[in-house]
Amino acid sequence: MAELRVLIAGGGTGGHIIPALAVAHELVDRHAAQILFVGTARGMEIRLVPEAGFNLRLVDVGPLKNVSLATRLRTLLDLPRSISACKRLIREFKPSVVFGVGGYASGPAMAAAIRLNVPTMAFEPNAMPGLANRLVGKKVQAAAVNFPSAAAWFNNCEVTGIPVRPEFFTLQPPTAANPHLLVFGGSQGARIFNENLPLIIAALLDAVPGLTVLHQSGIRHAATTFEAYAATGADPDRWTVRPFLDDMPDCFARANLVMARSGASSVAELAAAGKPALLVPFAAAADDHQKRNAEEMVNAGAAVMLQESDLAIPGKLLESLTGLLTDPARLAAMAAAARTQAHPAAAERIADRLAALAAENYPHCRLSSKDSRAACPVPAA
Repeated sequence: MAELRVLIAGGGTGGHIIPALAVAHELVDRHAAQILFVGTARGMEIRLVPEAGFNLRLVDVGPLKNVSLATRLRTLLDLPRSISACKRLIREFKPSVVFGVGGYASGPAMAAAIRLNVPTMAFEPNAMPGLANRLVGKKVQAAAVNFPSAAAWFNNCEVTGIPVRPEFFTLQPPTAANPHLLVFGGSQGARIFNENLPLIIAALLDAVPGLTVLHQSGIRHAATTFEAYAATGADPDRWTVRPFLDDMPDCFARANLVMARSGASSVAELAAAGKPALLVPFAAAADDHQKRNAEEMVNAGAAVMLQESDLAIPGKLLESLTGLLTDPARLAAMAAAARTQAHPAAAERIADRLAALAAENYPHCRLSSKDSRAACPVPAA
């Protein structure tokens, strides 16, 4: 008998790798699993996985979406070699189950596992699955998704949500007398936010008595964004520009409204925190998945969506923010709706499902709880 062994394939962006790391920690904690990540040298996994204490193996696989025809052809020509490399990794590591989280390495690793008859499970955080997950969705044995609309692309699918830090689920509504707006463009900031918020800040502060604004600009654009705010003459005591926000749960806690992109992780954090949002999807996102994510939140009553092109319409952004920030009853209703989209314990549910999938395929596996451990016969790949 050997430990439960899980190969986690994929990465690229934080939206793929951060939830995968949360699941990996739960697999170790709940099931004493052995974990191996497979990714590429171009993704965030190259830094985040080793920092988290997990082993990472790299394969050479290129992009297929939003690239030139030459790059796409080169990736397709290299794909058989990438799949062969993943087959060698699987034969070497002998996983009980392969968990694909989307991103460059996910496609060839999942294809290799399927060809070798190793149990596979896909994870999809977005309302519109990425290309890798769309290609393998009907061939995997199980799947976990964040949005019910994504379930149609997969076999044996469960809506588990995205792993989110526990602190977000315990936030209470803000108690300050004056409204507070958080403008959050992701870890790198959002240039469209940095350019458009200073244009309206003076009028927004005049229209919403007592309003304060915290704007996360990204490190590269912090100086220019600060200068743009300062040049407006708006009261500097009522606005703050920061390059990076160290304590996101605390920043969320103080916000009556969040203006943000609609990446999967950001949307999951908004839901967990119960925060009403003005969402502006990144127009160049692959498969327009940010727009689909935002539409899910709008349909739930938890958000208002503006397209990037809407921000070029004079007065549109100012009107939208003013209308929301001066309507506490509407914000409260949106906050309650956001909570309905939250999924506590997502990482635990996904980890347990991976262990159960291994046990279904290798009946001698011993499943665990928090107080016991699991062991599975190592598959002969």
